[in-house]
Amino acid sequence: MSSPSHHSTGDNKSGPKARSAWAVTRSVWYAMFIREAIGRTMTDRMGWFWMVLEPFAMVALMVGIRSFIKGDGLIMNAPFIPWMVSGLMGFYLLRDGMMRGMGAIKANQALFTYRQVHTTDPVFSRVFLDGMLRTFVLVIFICLGVLLGLKMYPDNVLKSFFSWISLWLLGLGLGLMLSALATLIEEVEKIIKLISLPLLIISGVIFPLNNLPHWLLEYAMLNPIPHGLELLRLGFFENYHVVKGTSELYLWAFILGFNALGLMLHIHFSYKLKAK
Repeated sequence: MSSPSHHSTGDNKSGPKARSAWAVTRSVWYAMFIREAIGRTMTDRMGWFWMVLEPFAMVALMVGIRSFIKGDGLIMNAPFIPWMVSGLMGFYLLRDGMMRGMGAIKANQALFTYRQVHTTDPVFSRVFLDGMLRTFVLVIFICLGVLLGLKMYPDNVLKSFFSWISLWLLGLGLGLMLSALATLIEEVEKIIKLISLPLLIISGVIFPLNNLPHWLLEYAMLNPIPHGLELLRLGFFENYHVVKGTSELYLWAFILGFNALGLMLHIHFSYKLKAK
């Protein structure tokens, strides 16, 4: 009579070990990131040009207007051009996460036939890629500013980096939330595109909000974006006087709230989002 151990040797032969859920998710994110990166950097040959030209043109326009009206100077202990560049780059970082994240589901609808791909995956990969590209462009602007003799290097690198990440995460939260809403309700995307320019103006990107009357400033600071931009500028200029009412806690309440709400929308409407 043969021993049980002798027969068990053949039964242990099995297929390849199943990958964990986290390993599958990482593979999906990596594949979608490479797909988005190739599409952004190689398909559109003018993509890099416009990414650098847009903030440069806006800064040149605003510097020209300011010089024509009352000349260059300091804005609350910050040089005007670096103040403008830091605000524009921070706003574009957030705007890219919001706008490109909003269209991520519709652009990748065919990929949802694979059960491993979830509706949040294209949003994460797009926002991460756009954040990396904007960070690279910011470094270019800092290097150009230093070469031109402008005070562009941040005084507090850690604080600037944390504020940059905060704006990045706020854009991710908006992207998650709006990607679900815009896919379910088509009018949402049109509304967001209409308010993107007014949002730049009321967020203190191109003029200091301290110039507003106190009663109007209180309403403007209900918007979380100025809080992130002011904290970013404080990291660049250590003596900068931030707008009254700026709060890191208030900013992070919106970051956590938008991301949580966005994830809940994706979970609750998962089947509807994939079927659109």
